[in-house]
Amino acid sequence: MDVIPVIDVAHGQVVRAVKGERSAYRPIETPIAATADPAELARGLAKLFPFRTLYLADLDGIEGRGRNKHLVPALSHVLPGAEIWIDAGIGSRGASRAVLAAPVATLVVGSESIETARVWTDISAEAPARTILSLDFRHDEFMGPESLLTDSSLWPSRVIVMTLDRVGANAGPDFQRLKDIVSRAGARRVYAAGGVRNRADLDALRKLGVKGALIASALHSGKISAGDLKEVAGQ
Repeated sequence: MDVIPVIDVAHGQVVRAVKGERSAYRPIETPIAATADPAELARGLAKLFPFRTLYLADLDGIEGRGRNKHLVPALSHVLPGAEIWIDAGIGSRGASRAVLAAPVATLVVGSESIETARVWTDISAEAPARTILSLDFRHDEFMGPESLLTDSSLWPSRVIVMTLDRVGANAGPDFQRLKDIVSRAGARRVYAAGGVRNRADLDALRKLGVKGALIASALHSGKISAGDLKEVAGQ
C-alpha cells in the first residue's frame, strides 16, 4: 500500500490543513521540522521514511494567487527520485503543460477546479499517464461536474477520493464512499485523502481495495510511525 505524505503550502509556507477551511490554515508546527519551510519539512519527511511520492497542495495556485513554481525543484532536490503529485488548481490544458514541464511532476486535477467534463478530458489528454483525477467532496456534496462522479469511464488510471471536511479533523476516512468508488473503479488505483488517523485506518482501507492514502496530521502527531510505514509499504 502506498502512503503519500501531503504538504499544503500557502504564501510560501507549509500550513496545517483543517476541514478544508483554507482561510483558517496557519503555518504548521511539527516535530518533523523546525520551521514551516517546505524544503525543510520535506527533509524531515525523508528522515522519517524513504517516501517514493510526495503530494504538494499549492494553495496559492488553487486560490488564484499564482503558483509556487520554485517548489518542485526545491522539493526534488531534497527528495531525489521521488514523484511529486501537484494540485495547483489547474483548470485548463494550457496551464497543465506548465506543471508537467517538470519531469518529476504528476498533475493532480481537482474536480472542484473543473467547469465541465469536457475540460477534464482536454486536460487529461495532454499526458494521461501523468494525470490524476481528484474527486472532491465537502459535507457529502460532490464538488465538480456531476458526470465526473457518475461516469467512471472518464476516470484515469489513478483516482483520489478527497473528503475535504475530514482533512485534519481526526474523523476517520469516509469508508462507505471509498467502498463505492473502488467498486466502480475496475483496475484503476484508488487513493484515500482526508481523515486517516492511524495504522488501523490504513489496514481498513487496504481491505476495501484502496491502493494508497494521503496523510499529513497522523505523521505530524506520530500516530502513524516509521515502523507502521515500513510494514504497510510491504503489504
